[in-house]
Amino acid sequence: MALDGIVTRSIVHELQAVVGGRINKIHQPSPNDIIMQLRSAGGTRRLLLSANPTYPRVQLTEQSFPNPLEAPMFCMLLRKHCEGGVIEAITQVGMERIIHFDIRQRDELGDVSQKRLVVELMGRHSNIILIDPSTGAQLDGIHHVTPAISGYRVVMPGFSYTEPPQQHKLDPLSANKENFLSACQTAQEESQGPGWLVGTFSGLSPLIAEEVYFRAYGRLPGQQDHNEEPSPDESPEPLWAAFDALMGEIREHRYCPVTGENAKGKSVFSAVRLMLIQGEAQTYASISECMEDYFGEKALRDTVKQKTSDLLRFLQNERNKNIKKMSNLENDLAEADDAERYRIWGELMLPSLHSISKGDRSVELVNYYDEDQKTETIPLDPLLTPSENAQRYFKKYNKFKNSLAVIDEQMEKTSEEITYLEGLLQQLAHASLSDVDEIREELIQQGYLRDRAKKGKKKKKNDRPTLHVYTSSEGIEICVGKNNLQNEYVTNRLAGPNDTWLHTKDIPGSHVVIRSSDFSDSTLNEAAQLAAYFSQAKESSSVPVDCTLIRHVRKPSGAKPGFVIYDHQRTLFVTPDEKLIKSLPNTMKNG
Repeated sequence: MALDGIVTRSIVHELQAVVGGRINKIHQPSPNDIIMQLRSAGGTRRLLLSANPTYPRVQLTEQSFPNPLEAPMFCMLLRKHCEGGVIEAITQVGMERIIHFDIRQRDELGDVSQKRLVVELMGRHSNIILIDPSTGAQLDGIHHVTPAISGYRVVMPGFSYTEPPQQHKLDPLSANKENFLSACQTAQEESQGPGWLVGTFSGLSPLIAEEVYFRAYGRLPGQQDHNEEPSPDESPEPLWAAFDALMGEIREHRYCPVTGENAKGKSVFSAVRLMLIQGEAQTYASISECMEDYFGEKALRDTVKQKTSDLLRFLQNERNKNIKKMSNLENDLAEADDAERYRIWGELMLPSLHSISKGDRSVELVNYYDEDQKTETIPLDPLLTPSENAQRYFKKYNKFKNSLAVIDEQMEKTSEEITYLEGLLQQLAHASLSDVDEIREELIQQGYLRDRAKKGKKKKKNDRPTLHVYTSSEGIEICVGKNNLQNEYVTNRLAGPNDTWLHTKDIPGSHVVIRSSDFSDSTLNEAAQLAAYFSQAKESSSVPVDCTLIRHVRKPSGAKPGFVIYDHQRTLFVTPDEKLIKSLPNTMKNG
Protein backbone atom coordinates (compact mmCIF):
# COMPACT_ATOMS: atom_id res chain seq x y z
CA MET A 1 0.00 0.00 0.00
CA ALA A 2 1.36 3.45 -0.90
CA LEU A 3 -0.77 5.69 1.32
CA ASP A 4 2.16 7.79 2.50
CA GLY A 5 2.73 11.37 3.62
CA ILE A 6 2.56 12.59 0.02
CA VAL A 7 -0.87 11.05 -0.57
CA THR A 8 -1.98 12.44 2.80
CA ARG A 9 -0.78 15.91 1.78
CA SER A 10 -2.75 15.70 -1.47
CA ILE A 11 -5.88 14.60 0.43
CA VAL A 12 -5.60 17.52 2.84
CA HIS A 13 -5.10 19.92 -0.08
CA GLU A 14 -8.22 18.57 -1.83
CA LEU A 15 -10.27 18.77 1.37
CA GLN A 16 -9.62 22.51 1.70
CA ALA A 17 -12.67 22.81 -0.57
CA VAL A 18 -14.93 21.67 2.31
CA VAL A 19 -13.35 23.89 4.99
CA GLY A 20 -16.16 26.12 6.24
CA GLY A 21 -18.69 23.41 5.45
CA ARG A 22 -21.25 22.18 7.94
CA ILE A 23 -21.49 18.59 9.12
CA ASN A 24 -25.12 17.62 8.49
CA LYS A 25 -25.12 13.93 9.34
CA ILE A 26 -22.74 11.35 10.76
CA HIS A 27 -23.09 7.58 10.64
CA GLN A 28 -20.84 4.57 11.19
CA PRO A 29 -21.56 1.78 8.68
CA SER A 30 -18.83 -0.53 10.03
CA PRO A 31 -16.55 -0.83 13.09
CA ASN A 32 -13.74 0.98 11.22
CA ASP A 33 -15.51 3.63 9.12
CA ILE A 34 -17.18 7.00 9.69
CA ILE A 35 -19.26 8.78 7.04
CA MET A 36 -19.86 12.53 7.34
CA GLN A 37 -22.34 14.33 5.12
CA LEU A 38 -20.98 17.84 4.53
CA ARG A 39 -22.77 20.87 3.14
CA SER A 40 -20.47 23.55 1.74
CA ALA A 41 -20.40 26.12 -1.04
CA GLY A 42 -19.72 23.31 -3.52
CA GLY A 43 -22.87 21.42 -2.52
CA THR A 44 -23.39 18.29 -0.42
CA ARG A 45 -20.49 15.83 -0.21
CA ARG A 46 -19.82 12.61 1.67
CA LEU A 47 -16.54 12.31 3.55
CA LEU A 48 -15.19 8.87 4.46
CA LEU A 49 -12.85 8.51 7.44
CA SER A 50 -11.55 4.95 7.64
CA ALA A 51 -9.39 3.33 10.33
CA ASN A 52 -9.49 0.01 8.47
CA PRO A 53 -6.27 -1.84 9.45
CA THR A 54 -5.68 -2.93 5.84
CA TYR A 55 -7.16 0.00 3.88
CA PRO A 56 -7.00 3.16 6.06
CA ARG A 57 -7.88 6.34 4.19
CA VAL A 58 -9.63 9.71 4.17
CA GLN A 59 -11.47 10.72 1.00
CA LEU A 60 -14.57 12.23 -0.50
CA THR A 61 -16.79 9.42 -1.74
CA GLU A 62 -19.71 8.83 -4.08
CA GLN A 63 -20.24 5.33 -2.70
CA SER A 64 -23.43 4.51 -0.79
CA PHE A 65 -23.10 3.11 2.73
CA PRO A 66 -25.82 1.61 4.94
CA ASN A 67 -26.90 3.55 8.01
CA PRO A 68 -27.30 1.00 10.85
CA LEU A 69 -30.58 1.18 12.78
CA GLU A 70 -28.61 1.35 16.04
CA ALA A 71 -25.59 3.68 16.00
CA PRO A 72 -22.41 2.51 17.79
CA MET A 73 -21.27 4.46 20.86
CA PHE A 74 -18.45 6.28 19.04
CA CYS A 75 -20.88 7.41 16.34
CA MET A 76 -23.28 8.72 19.01
CA LEU A 77 -20.41 10.67 20.57
CA LEU A 78 -19.46 12.24 17.22
CA ARG A 79 -23.08 13.21 16.62
CA LYS A 80 -23.21 14.90 20.00
CA HIS A 81 -20.00 16.91 19.57
CA CYS A 82 -19.67 17.36 15.79
CA GLU A 83 -23.08 17.11 14.05
CA GLY A 84 -24.23 20.57 13.07
CA GLY A 85 -20.69 21.86 13.56
CA VAL A 86 -18.53 23.76 11.07
CA ILE A 87 -15.14 22.49 9.89
CA GLU A 88 -12.76 25.37 10.59
CA ALA A 89 -9.50 23.76 9.48
CA ILE A 90 -8.10 20.55 8.00
CA THR A 91 -4.35 20.15 8.50
CA GLN A 92 -1.62 17.53 8.19
CA VAL A 93 0.96 16.96 10.93
CA GLY A 94 4.24 17.59 9.11
CA MET A 95 4.54 14.97 6.39
CA GLU A 96 3.05 12.28 8.62
CA ARG A 97 -0.09 10.25 7.90
CA ILE A 98 -2.04 12.21 10.53
CA ILE A 99 -4.88 14.62 9.71
CA HIS A 100 -6.53 17.06 12.13
CA PHE A 101 -10.11 18.24 11.62
CA ASP A 102 -10.88 21.31 13.79
CA ILE A 103 -14.64 21.58 14.33
CA ARG A 104 -16.64 24.42 15.91
CA GLN A 105 -20.11 23.66 17.26
CA ARG A 106 -22.61 25.23 19.63
CA ASP A 107 -23.41 22.99 22.59
CA GLU A 108 -26.78 22.49 24.32
CA LEU A 109 -26.43 25.80 26.17
CA GLY A 110 -25.60 27.75 23.01
CA ASP A 111 -21.93 28.16 23.92
CA VAL A 112 -19.29 27.71 21.23
CA SER A 113 -17.46 24.39 21.60
CA GLN A 114 -14.21 23.47 19.83
CA LYS A 115 -13.29 19.86 19.09
CA ARG A 116 -10.50 18.20 17.13
CA LEU A 117 -10.93 14.94 15.26
CA VAL A 118 -7.57 13.23 14.75
CA VAL A 119 -7.34 10.62 11.97
CA GLU A 120 -4.19 8.46 12.10
CA LEU A 121 -3.65 6.47 8.88
CA MET A 122 -1.06 4.00 10.11
CA GLY A 123 -1.96 0.50 8.93
CA ARG A 124 -3.06 -1.80 11.74
CA HIS A 125 -2.47 1.04 14.22
CA SER A 126 -4.94 3.34 12.41
CA ASN A 127 -7.40 5.22 14.61
CA ILE A 128 -9.93 8.04 14.72
CA ILE A 129 -9.81 9.99 17.98
CA LEU A 130 -11.96 12.89 19.21
CA ILE A 131 -10.18 15.25 21.59
CA ASP A 132 -10.86 18.49 23.42
CA PRO A 133 -8.04 20.77 22.21
CA SER A 134 -8.38 23.10 25.21
CA THR A 135 -7.38 20.33 27.64
CA GLY A 136 -5.79 17.74 25.35
CA ALA A 137 -8.12 15.08 26.81
CA GLN A 138 -9.55 12.34 24.64
CA LEU A 139 -13.32 12.05 24.49
CA ASP A 140 -13.04 8.64 22.80
CA GLY A 141 -11.47 6.72 19.92
CA ILE A 142 -12.97 4.38 17.35
CA HIS A 143 -10.43 1.78 18.52
CA HIS A 144 -9.44 1.61 22.19
CA VAL A 145 -5.79 1.05 23.11
CA THR A 146 -5.45 -0.02 26.73
CA PRO A 147 -2.27 0.04 28.88
CA ALA A 148 -2.12 -3.75 28.43
CA ILE A 149 -1.86 -3.27 24.64
CA SER A 150 0.59 -0.36 24.54
CA GLY A 151 2.99 0.97 27.13
CA TYR A 152 3.58 4.13 25.04
CA ARG A 153 0.10 5.63 24.91
CA VAL A 154 -3.52 4.91 25.82
CA VAL A 155 -6.53 5.65 23.60
CA MET A 156 -9.50 5.74 25.95
CA PRO A 157 -11.89 8.44 27.24
CA GLY A 158 -10.37 10.74 29.86
CA PHE A 159 -6.72 10.10 29.01
CA SER A 160 -4.52 12.84 27.53
CA TYR A 161 -3.87 12.52 23.83
CA THR A 162 -0.35 11.41 22.92
CA GLU A 163 0.80 11.55 19.31
CA PRO A 164 2.20 8.38 17.72
CA PRO A 165 5.98 7.97 18.27
CA GLN A 166 8.10 10.48 16.35
CA GLN A 167 10.44 9.01 13.73
CA HIS A 168 12.79 12.03 13.68
CA LYS A 169 13.28 12.02 9.92
CA LEU A 170 14.10 14.97 7.66
CA ASP A 171 11.36 16.99 5.97
CA PRO A 172 11.68 16.13 2.24
CA LEU A 173 10.01 19.40 1.17
CA SER A 174 12.75 21.53 2.79
CA ALA A 175 15.71 19.22 2.09
CA ASN A 176 18.83 20.89 0.62
CA LYS A 177 21.32 19.46 -1.85
CA GLU A 178 24.20 19.23 0.62
CA ASN A 179 22.29 17.10 3.15
CA PHE A 180 20.82 14.95 0.41
CA LEU A 181 24.17 14.19 -1.26
CA SER A 182 25.77 13.44 2.10
CA ALA A 183 23.06 10.92 2.97
CA CYS A 184 23.21 9.47 -0.55
CA GLN A 185 26.99 8.95 -0.33
CA THR A 186 26.62 7.08 2.97
CA ALA A 187 23.89 4.89 1.43
CA GLN A 188 26.11 4.09 -1.58
CA GLU A 189 29.05 3.17 0.64
CA GLU A 190 26.81 0.74 2.49
CA SER A 191 25.34 -0.57 -0.83
CA GLN A 192 21.82 0.43 0.17
CA GLY A 193 19.02 0.50 -2.39
CA PRO A 194 16.19 3.08 -2.64
CA GLY A 195 15.16 2.23 0.92
CA TRP A 196 17.59 4.80 2.33
CA LEU A 197 15.25 7.54 1.08
CA VAL A 198 12.41 6.07 3.17
CA GLY A 199 14.63 5.85 6.24
CA THR A 200 15.94 9.42 5.84
CA PHE A 201 12.92 11.50 4.82
CA SER A 202 9.46 11.52 6.41
CA GLY A 203 6.34 10.81 4.37
CA LEU A 204 8.05 8.78 1.63
CA SER A 205 6.93 5.26 0.78
CA PRO A 206 9.12 2.61 -0.92
CA LEU A 207 7.09 3.28 -4.08
CA ILE A 208 8.10 6.96 -4.16
CA ALA A 209 11.72 6.02 -3.39
CA GLU A 210 11.72 3.68 -6.40
CA GLU A 211 10.11 6.43 -8.53
CA VAL A 212 12.95 8.83 -7.65
CA TYR A 213 15.52 6.23 -8.78
CA PHE A 214 13.55 5.49 -11.94
CA ARG A 215 13.36 9.18 -12.86
CA ALA A 216 17.07 9.57 -12.19
CA TYR A 217 18.44 6.53 -14.03
CA GLY A 218 15.57 5.30 -16.22
CA ARG A 219 15.49 2.01 -14.34
CA LEU A 220 15.41 0.59 -10.85
CA PRO A 221 18.51 -0.72 -9.08
CA GLY A 222 19.10 -4.34 -10.04
CA GLN A 223 17.28 -4.03 -13.38
CA GLN A 224 20.47 -3.61 -15.44
CA ASP A 225 21.25 -7.31 -15.08
CA HIS A 226 19.47 -10.18 -13.46
CA ASN A 227 22.38 -11.05 -11.16
CA GLU A 228 24.10 -7.70 -10.93
CA GLU A 229 23.85 -5.60 -7.76
CA PRO A 230 23.14 -1.82 -7.99
CA SER A 231 26.30 0.00 -8.96
CA PRO A 232 27.67 1.83 -5.86
CA ASP A 233 29.43 4.51 -7.89
CA GLU A 234 26.42 5.88 -9.79
CA SER A 235 26.53 9.66 -9.78
CA PRO A 236 24.17 11.05 -7.11
CA GLU A 237 23.58 14.24 -9.12
CA PRO A 238 20.73 12.80 -11.26
CA LEU A 239 19.20 11.36 -8.08
CA TRP A 240 19.16 14.78 -6.40
CA ALA A 241 17.72 16.40 -9.53
CA ALA A 242 14.91 13.81 -9.71
CA PHE A 243 14.22 14.09 -5.96
CA ASP A 244 14.17 17.91 -6.01
CA ALA A 245 11.89 18.01 -9.07
CA LEU A 246 9.45 15.56 -7.49
CA MET A 247 9.40 17.48 -4.18
CA GLY A 248 8.81 20.67 -6.21
CA GLU A 249 5.64 19.11 -7.66
CA ILE A 250 4.46 18.25 -4.15
CA ARG A 251 5.36 21.66 -2.65
CA GLU A 252 3.33 23.36 -5.39
CA HIS A 253 0.45 20.84 -5.13
CA ARG A 254 0.87 19.71 -8.72
CA TYR A 255 -0.69 16.29 -8.26
CA CYS A 256 -1.53 13.70 -10.89
CA PRO A 257 -3.36 10.80 -9.17
CA VAL A 258 -2.63 7.55 -10.96
CA THR A 259 -3.04 3.76 -10.69
CA GLY A 260 -1.23 1.01 -12.56
CA GLU A 261 1.14 -1.92 -12.14
CA ASN A 262 4.78 -1.84 -11.08
CA ALA A 263 7.58 -4.02 -12.51
CA LYS A 264 6.47 -6.95 -10.32
CA GLY A 265 2.89 -6.77 -11.62
CA LYS A 266 1.55 -5.41 -8.34
CA SER A 267 -1.27 -2.85 -8.45
CA VAL A 268 -0.12 0.53 -7.08
CA PHE A 269 -1.49 4.07 -6.78
CA SER A 270 0.04 7.46 -6.13
CA ALA A 271 -0.85 11.13 -5.84
CA VAL A 272 1.97 12.02 -8.27
CA ARG A 273 2.76 10.84 -11.79
CA LEU A 274 4.62 7.49 -11.77
CA MET A 275 7.07 6.86 -14.60
CA LEU A 276 7.85 3.37 -13.28
CA ILE A 277 4.38 2.04 -14.09
CA GLN A 278 4.51 -0.84 -16.57
CA GLY A 279 1.86 -0.78 -19.29
CA GLU A 280 -1.13 1.54 -19.26
CA ALA A 281 -1.61 3.98 -16.37
CA GLN A 282 -5.04 5.22 -15.29
CA THR A 283 -5.15 8.89 -14.27
CA TYR A 284 -7.84 10.62 -12.23
CA ALA A 285 -9.19 14.11 -11.74
CA SER A 286 -8.79 13.94 -7.94
CA ILE A 287 -7.04 11.85 -5.30
CA SER A 288 -10.46 10.91 -3.85
CA GLU A 289 -11.57 9.52 -7.21
CA CYS A 290 -8.28 7.61 -7.45
CA MET A 291 -8.63 6.10 -3.97
CA GLU A 292 -12.29 5.29 -4.57
CA ASP A 293 -11.29 3.23 -7.59
CA TYR A 294 -8.24 1.64 -5.92
CA PHE A 295 -9.63 0.93 -2.45
CA GLY A 296 -13.43 0.97 -2.73
CA GLU A 297 -14.25 -2.57 -3.83
CA LYS A 298 -11.29 -4.11 -1.97
CA ALA A 299 -12.18 -2.44 1.32
CA LEU A 300 -15.86 -3.37 1.02
CA ARG A 301 -15.06 -7.01 0.22
CA ASP A 302 -12.56 -7.14 3.10
CA THR A 303 -15.07 -5.71 5.59
CA VAL A 304 -17.86 -7.96 4.34
CA LYS A 305 -15.53 -10.98 4.45
CA GLN A 306 -14.78 -10.33 8.12
CA LYS A 307 -18.46 -9.96 8.89
CA THR A 308 -19.52 -13.04 6.91
CA SER A 309 -16.82 -15.55 7.88
CA ASP A 310 -19.17 -17.43 10.23
CA LEU A 311 -22.07 -17.33 7.74
CA LEU A 312 -19.83 -18.50 4.91
CA ARG A 313 -18.53 -21.41 6.97
CA PHE A 314 -22.07 -22.39 8.03
CA LEU A 315 -23.51 -22.26 4.49
CA GLN A 316 -20.58 -24.20 3.00
CA ASN A 317 -20.98 -26.92 5.66
CA GLU A 318 -24.74 -27.12 5.04
CA ARG A 319 -24.21 -27.34 1.28
CA ASN A 320 -21.56 -30.09 1.69
CA LYS A 321 -23.90 -32.06 3.98
CA ASN A 322 -26.68 -31.87 1.40
CA ILE A 323 -24.35 -32.85 -1.45
CA LYS A 324 -23.31 -35.92 0.57
CA LYS A 325 -26.97 -36.66 1.30
CA MET A 326 -27.77 -36.44 -2.41
CA SER A 327 -24.97 -38.93 -3.17
CA ASN A 328 -26.38 -41.38 -0.62
CA LEU A 329 -29.88 -40.98 -2.07
CA GLU A 330 -28.55 -41.69 -5.55
CA ASN A 331 -26.97 -44.92 -4.22
CA ASP A 332 -30.30 -45.85 -2.60
CA LEU A 333 -32.07 -45.12 -5.88
CA ALA A 334 -29.66 -47.35 -7.81
CA GLU A 335 -30.31 -50.14 -5.30
CA ALA A 336 -34.09 -49.59 -5.43
CA ASP A 337 -33.99 -49.86 -9.22
CA ASP A 338 -33.37 -53.60 -8.66
CA ALA A 339 -36.89 -53.94 -7.17
CA GLU A 340 -38.37 -55.32 -10.40
CA ARG A 341 -35.71 -58.04 -10.54
CA TYR A 342 -36.62 -59.20 -7.01
CA ARG A 343 -40.30 -59.49 -8.00
CA ILE A 344 -39.40 -61.59 -11.07
CA TRP A 345 -37.16 -63.88 -9.00
CA GLY A 346 -39.97 -64.44 -6.46
CA GLU A 347 -42.50 -65.24 -9.18
CA LEU A 348 -40.10 -67.62 -10.99
CA MET A 349 -39.50 -69.53 -7.76
CA LEU A 350 -43.18 -70.12 -6.84
CA PRO A 351 -43.93 -72.75 -9.56
CA SER A 352 -40.59 -74.45 -8.92
CA LEU A 353 -40.60 -74.79 -5.11
CA HIS A 354 -40.73 -78.60 -5.45
CA SER A 355 -37.38 -78.60 -7.26
CA ILE A 356 -35.61 -76.51 -4.61
CA SER A 357 -34.33 -77.90 -1.31
CA LYS A 358 -33.52 -76.15 1.95
CA GLY A 359 -29.75 -75.67 2.08
CA ASP A 360 -29.40 -74.84 -1.63
CA ARG A 361 -27.31 -71.73 -2.21
CA SER A 362 -28.73 -70.96 -5.67
CA VAL A 363 -31.09 -72.26 -8.30
CA GLU A 364 -31.16 -71.94 -12.10
CA LEU A 365 -34.60 -71.30 -13.57
CA VAL A 366 -35.88 -70.32 -17.02
CA ASN A 367 -36.85 -66.62 -17.08
CA TYR A 368 -40.24 -66.65 -18.88
CA TYR A 369 -40.30 -62.81 -18.74
CA ASP A 370 -37.25 -62.64 -21.01
CA GLU A 371 -37.92 -62.78 -24.77
CA ASP A 372 -35.08 -65.26 -25.28
CA GLN A 373 -36.18 -67.24 -22.18
CA LYS A 374 -32.64 -67.49 -20.87
CA THR A 375 -31.91 -69.22 -17.60
CA GLU A 376 -31.51 -67.03 -14.53
CA THR A 377 -29.27 -67.88 -11.54
CA ILE A 378 -31.12 -66.87 -8.36
CA PRO A 379 -29.13 -66.63 -5.08
CA LEU A 380 -30.75 -68.43 -2.08
CA ASP A 381 -30.32 -68.28 1.66
CA PRO A 382 -29.44 -71.90 2.66
CA LEU A 383 -30.97 -71.39 6.12
CA LEU A 384 -34.42 -70.65 4.68
CA THR A 385 -36.98 -72.97 3.10
CA PRO A 386 -37.73 -72.57 -0.64
CA SER A 387 -41.02 -70.80 0.23
CA GLU A 388 -39.28 -68.44 2.68
CA ASN A 389 -36.67 -67.57 0.03
CA ALA A 390 -39.45 -66.65 -2.42
CA GLN A 391 -41.24 -64.54 0.22
CA ARG A 392 -37.95 -62.80 1.04
CA TYR A 393 -37.71 -61.53 -2.55
CA PHE A 394 -41.33 -60.34 -2.54
CA LYS A 395 -40.66 -58.42 0.71
CA LYS A 396 -37.55 -56.80 -0.85
CA TYR A 397 -39.60 -55.86 -3.89
CA ASN A 398 -42.32 -54.18 -1.78
CA LYS A 399 -39.76 -52.42 0.41
CA PHE A 400 -37.85 -50.90 -2.52
CA LYS A 401 -41.02 -50.10 -4.46
CA ASN A 402 -42.34 -48.11 -1.48
CA SER A 403 -38.98 -46.43 -0.90
CA LEU A 404 -38.75 -45.18 -4.50
CA ALA A 405 -41.46 -42.57 -3.88
CA VAL A 406 -39.73 -41.45 -0.68
CA ILE A 407 -36.31 -41.31 -2.36
CA ASP A 408 -37.67 -39.22 -5.24
CA GLU A 409 -39.29 -36.81 -2.78
CA GLN A 410 -36.09 -36.57 -0.70
CA MET A 411 -33.94 -36.03 -3.79
CA GLU A 412 -36.21 -33.20 -4.94
CA LYS A 413 -36.08 -31.52 -1.50
CA THR A 414 -32.30 -31.99 -1.25
CA SER A 415 -31.78 -30.57 -4.74
CA GLU A 416 -33.88 -27.51 -3.80
CA GLU A 417 -31.85 -27.13 -0.59
CA ILE A 418 -28.54 -27.22 -2.49
CA THR A 419 -29.86 -24.64 -4.97
CA TYR A 420 -31.04 -22.42 -2.10
CA LEU A 421 -27.71 -22.64 -0.25
CA GLU A 422 -25.68 -21.99 -3.41
CA GLY A 423 -27.88 -18.95 -4.05
CA LEU A 424 -27.08 -17.62 -0.56
CA LEU A 425 -23.35 -18.21 -1.12
CA GLN A 426 -23.57 -16.29 -4.39
CA GLN A 427 -25.41 -13.45 -2.62
CA LEU A 428 -22.70 -13.26 0.05
CA ALA A 429 -20.12 -12.83 -2.71
CA HIS A 430 -21.86 -9.59 -3.82
CA ALA A 431 -23.19 -8.47 -0.42
CA SER A 432 -22.83 -5.02 1.12
CA LEU A 433 -22.81 -4.65 4.91
CA SER A 434 -26.58 -4.19 5.14
CA ASP A 435 -27.15 -7.13 2.76
CA VAL A 436 -25.24 -9.39 5.18
CA ASP A 437 -27.56 -8.45 8.05
CA GLU A 438 -30.58 -9.26 5.88
CA ILE A 439 -29.13 -12.65 4.84
CA ARG A 440 -28.50 -13.43 8.51
CA GLU A 441 -32.08 -12.38 9.35
CA GLU A 442 -33.41 -14.64 6.59
CA LEU A 443 -31.48 -17.63 7.98
CA ILE A 444 -32.95 -16.92 11.42
CA GLN A 445 -36.48 -16.72 9.96
CA GLN A 446 -35.95 -20.01 8.08
CA GLY A 447 -34.76 -21.74 11.25
CA TYR A 448 -31.14 -22.30 10.18
CA LEU A 449 -29.70 -19.97 12.84
CA ARG A 450 -30.76 -19.06 16.36
CA ASP A 451 -31.72 -15.48 17.10
CA ARG A 452 -29.03 -14.31 19.50
CA ALA A 453 -30.77 -11.03 20.32
CA LYS A 454 -31.17 -10.55 24.04
CA LYS A 455 -34.50 -11.58 25.47
CA GLY A 456 -36.78 -8.66 26.08
CA LYS A 457 -34.86 -6.49 23.61
CA LYS A 458 -37.35 -5.65 20.90
CA LYS A 459 -36.01 -5.18 17.42
CA LYS A 460 -37.29 -2.37 15.30
CA LYS A 461 -39.64 -3.96 12.79
CA ASN A 462 -38.68 -3.11 9.25
CA ASP A 463 -40.21 -5.23 6.51
CA ARG A 464 -38.71 -3.09 3.76
CA PRO A 465 -35.16 -4.26 3.09
CA THR A 466 -32.33 -2.26 1.55
CA LEU A 467 -32.89 -1.35 -2.10
CA HIS A 468 -30.10 -1.15 -4.68
CA VAL A 469 -31.37 1.19 -7.38
CA TYR A 470 -29.44 1.79 -10.62
CA THR A 471 -30.29 4.39 -13.25
CA SER A 472 -30.08 3.39 -16.90
CA SER A 473 -28.59 5.58 -19.62
CA GLU A 474 -32.19 6.63 -20.40
CA GLY A 475 -32.79 7.71 -16.79
CA ILE A 476 -35.01 4.70 -15.94
CA GLU A 477 -34.81 3.06 -12.51
CA ILE A 478 -33.53 -0.52 -12.37
CA CYS A 479 -33.92 -2.26 -9.00
CA VAL A 480 -31.53 -5.09 -8.10
CA GLY A 481 -32.15 -7.54 -5.27
CA LYS A 482 -28.87 -8.75 -3.78
CA ASN A 483 -30.33 -11.21 -1.30
CA ASN A 484 -33.57 -13.19 -0.99
CA LEU A 485 -35.35 -10.65 1.24
CA GLN A 486 -34.59 -7.94 -1.33
CA ASN A 487 -35.55 -10.26 -4.21
CA GLU A 488 -38.90 -11.00 -2.54
CA TYR A 489 -39.59 -7.31 -1.94
CA VAL A 490 -38.51 -6.11 -5.39
CA THR A 491 -40.39 -8.84 -7.29
CA ASN A 492 -43.49 -9.49 -5.19
CA ARG A 493 -44.23 -6.11 -3.61
CA LEU A 494 -42.44 -3.21 -5.29
CA ALA A 495 -42.80 -4.01 -8.99
CA GLY A 496 -45.96 -3.35 -10.99
CA PRO A 497 -47.53 -5.94 -13.32
CA ASN A 498 -46.15 -4.24 -16.45
CA ASP A 499 -42.61 -3.84 -15.14
CA THR A 500 -39.97 -6.09 -16.74
CA TRP A 501 -38.31 -8.78 -14.63
CA LEU A 502 -34.91 -10.34 -15.40
CA HIS A 503 -32.91 -13.25 -13.97
CA THR A 504 -30.08 -15.48 -15.16
CA LYS A 505 -31.45 -18.70 -16.69
CA ASP A 506 -30.95 -21.69 -14.34
CA ILE A 507 -28.12 -19.84 -12.53
CA PRO A 508 -28.30 -18.40 -8.98
CA GLY A 509 -28.44 -14.62 -9.15
CA SER A 510 -30.27 -11.38 -8.43
CA HIS A 511 -33.84 -10.45 -9.34
CA VAL A 512 -33.67 -7.34 -11.54
CA VAL A 513 -36.69 -5.16 -12.29
CA ILE A 514 -36.98 -2.34 -14.85
CA ARG A 515 -39.46 0.10 -13.26
CA SER A 516 -41.11 1.12 -16.51
CA SER A 517 -43.08 -0.31 -19.40
CA ASP A 518 -41.52 2.10 -21.90
CA PHE A 519 -37.79 1.71 -22.51
CA SER A 520 -35.34 1.03 -25.33
CA ASP A 521 -32.94 -1.84 -25.99
CA SER A 522 -30.12 0.06 -24.24
CA THR A 523 -31.98 -0.06 -20.89
CA LEU A 524 -32.88 -3.71 -21.44
CA ASN A 525 -29.22 -4.53 -22.16
CA GLU A 526 -28.07 -2.65 -19.04
CA ALA A 527 -30.61 -4.52 -16.90
CA ALA A 528 -29.48 -7.83 -18.40
CA GLN A 529 -25.87 -6.83 -17.66
CA LEU A 530 -26.83 -6.23 -14.01
CA ALA A 531 -28.57 -9.61 -13.81
CA ALA A 532 -25.53 -11.39 -15.26
CA TYR A 533 -22.98 -9.43 -13.19
CA PHE A 534 -24.77 -10.08 -9.88
CA SER A 535 -25.00 -13.82 -10.48
CA GLN A 536 -22.87 -16.93 -10.18
CA ALA A 537 -21.90 -16.44 -13.84
CA LYS A 538 -20.21 -13.07 -13.25
CA GLU A 539 -16.90 -14.25 -14.76
CA SER A 540 -18.53 -16.09 -17.70
CA SER A 541 -19.25 -14.98 -21.26
CA SER A 542 -22.54 -15.20 -23.17
CA VAL A 543 -24.61 -15.56 -19.99
CA PRO A 544 -28.30 -16.47 -20.64
CA VAL A 545 -30.69 -13.98 -18.99
CA ASP A 546 -34.45 -14.54 -19.04
CA CYS A 547 -36.78 -11.54 -19.12
CA THR A 548 -40.56 -11.39 -18.82
CA LEU A 549 -43.26 -9.15 -17.38
CA ILE A 550 -43.86 -9.22 -13.63
CA ARG A 551 -47.42 -10.47 -14.23
CA HIS A 552 -45.89 -13.75 -15.46
CA VAL A 553 -43.73 -14.24 -12.34
CA ARG A 554 -45.14 -15.96 -9.24
CA LYS A 555 -43.97 -17.61 -6.08
CA PRO A 556 -45.20 -21.20 -5.44
CA SER A 557 -46.95 -21.78 -2.13
CA GLY A 558 -44.47 -22.79 0.58
CA ALA A 559 -41.39 -22.08 -1.56
CA LYS A 560 -38.11 -20.84 -0.10
CA PRO A 561 -37.52 -17.05 -0.02
CA GLY A 562 -36.53 -15.68 -3.40
CA PHE A 563 -37.78 -18.72 -5.35
CA VAL A 564 -40.19 -17.99 -8.19
CA ILE A 565 -41.50 -19.62 -11.36
CA TYR A 566 -42.23 -17.72 -14.56
CA ASP A 567 -43.32 -18.08 -18.17
CA HIS A 568 -43.71 -16.03 -21.39
CA GLN A 569 -39.98 -15.30 -21.15
CA ARG A 570 -37.41 -14.60 -23.83
CA THR A 571 -33.70 -15.20 -23.32
CA LEU A 572 -30.95 -12.65 -23.91
CA PHE A 573 -27.23 -13.52 -23.99
CA VAL A 574 -24.81 -11.00 -22.48
CA THR A 575 -21.19 -10.92 -21.32
CA PRO A 576 -20.87 -9.05 -17.97
CA ASP A 577 -19.04 -5.74 -18.43
CA GLU A 578 -17.72 -4.44 -15.09
CA LYS A 579 -16.91 -0.99 -16.51
CA LEU A 580 -20.49 -0.59 -17.74
CA ILE A 581 -21.90 -1.67 -14.35
CA LYS A 582 -19.68 0.80 -12.48
CA SER A 583 -20.60 3.61 -14.88
CA LEU A 584 -24.32 3.32 -14.06
CA PRO A 585 -25.40 5.80 -11.33
CA ASN A 586 -26.64 3.89 -8.30
CA THR A 587 -27.99 4.53 -4.83
CA MET A 588 -28.74 2.37 -1.84
CA LYS A 589 -31.98 3.09 -0.02
CA ASN A 590 -32.56 1.88 3.52
CA GLY A 591 -36.09 0.53 3.88
